[in-house]
Amino acid sequence: MIATLTSKNQLTLPKAIAGRFAGVRLFNVGEENGRIILEPLNPVPLGAVRGKLEALGITEDDVKEAVSWARKKQA
Repeated sequence: MIATLTSKNQLTLPKAIAGRFAGVRLFNVGEENGRIILEPLNPVPLGAVRGKLEALGITEDDVKEAVSWARKKQA
């Protein structure tokens, strides 16, 4: 299958390939041994992340403290 690179650096995936990833709108793009690698991404909604943190008992203050600690370690 062939995909054409446009003057705006855009690629259109062939239907046969794109159809295998129904609902996927984002792809992580990388390069490996001279090949372009596309990996489908299914981002987690922010609400789900907040729900997981809440279920683990991690508060906003805990996050602020962790960020502050990490920044001090780098300095």
